[in-house]
Amino acid sequence: MIRIQPGSFLTLHYRLAGPDGADVVNTFGGKPATLSLGMGQLAPALEQHLIGLPEGAHQRFEVAAGDAFGQRNPDLLQRVKLSLLHELGDPDAEYAPGDVVQFPTPDGGGSYAGVVRDKGDDWLLFDFNHPLAGKAVQFEVQVLGVLE
Repeated sequence: MIRIQPGSFLTLHYRLAGPDGADVVNTFGGKPATLSLGMGQLAPALEQHLIGLPEGAHQRFEVAAGDAFGQRNPDLLQRVKLSLLHELGDPDAEYAPGDVVQFPTPDGGGSYAGVVRDKGDDWLLFDFNHPLAGKAVQFEVQVLGVLE
């Protein structure tokens, strides 16, 4: 029986849910995911739960608060001047708490997201922590295929 090991290429269904049980990602009932362990497609703590599972396994795991996506980092709460956002983006954009805003990486090759947490007269407070940072998560997986 083939078992998952570091570097395995997998086809699987998986479900990731927050502490409230609401789905964050769910491939069950749709197209399965394909990934290669160790390539950063899943958080390392989630990948560790897959190691040793045999092809055909269907498992559920409770991942402790902070283990899957790290602890919340207060340094990732940043105030950004509205004038800068309007200069670099849409000058007519309106922002409200809960909005997700994409920012370019310094090299321009990618992007990252921040959630508006608070709004002042001339600034917005963004949270750049992963939405599940510091939270327990539920991870369910059904292993459909394993290539070594």
